[in-house]
Amino acid sequence: MSMKELEIIKKAVLIEKEGYEFYKMAAEKATEEDVKDAFMFLANEEKAHLDWLMSLYEDIKADRNITLDIENLKEPDQPKRIFTWKNVSPESGSLAVSVFGIGANMEKNAIDFYRKAAKESEIPEAKALFEKLVDWEAEHMDEFQKNYDQLKEEWWDKQGFSTS
Repeated sequence: MSMKELEIIKKAVLIEKEGYEFYKMAAEKATEEDVKDAFMFLANEEKAHLDWLMSLYEDIKADRNITLDIENLKEPDQPKRIFTWKNVSPESGSLAVSVFGIGANMEKNAIDFYRKAAKESEIPEAKALFEKLVDWEAEHMDEFQKNYDQLKEEWWDKQGFSTS
């Protein structure tokens, strides 16, 4: 058993758990069903990552053959543009701006962590999982940043801060 690997995975589990709880909380606070569904989609993505990491942790801890089939992990669906202002109340719009801004930062921090973890890992399956998570979190971050940038501009416009 590698204590170093277990410590890396424990930190990764915490990152994914925080993401899951954050998006779940955002879904609970949202008032529109489309918004709730979008945030729950994001929460479930984080939950899938959490489950993979927990499986890897248990295999390493028990000194078993690693059962996580990295090559066949289902790639997450691409996040889609989930907000249009005509269907979103001002309260949910403000929540969306906040969630996507915080989410983009959370994903950036996760990417930085997983890159470092992949470099430090001595277990090929762990290294492969961390590298996949870098790719997936980067896709999330890019999409979140695009949503945040657009929502921010729309929110400013609705608040009377538009420069156009």
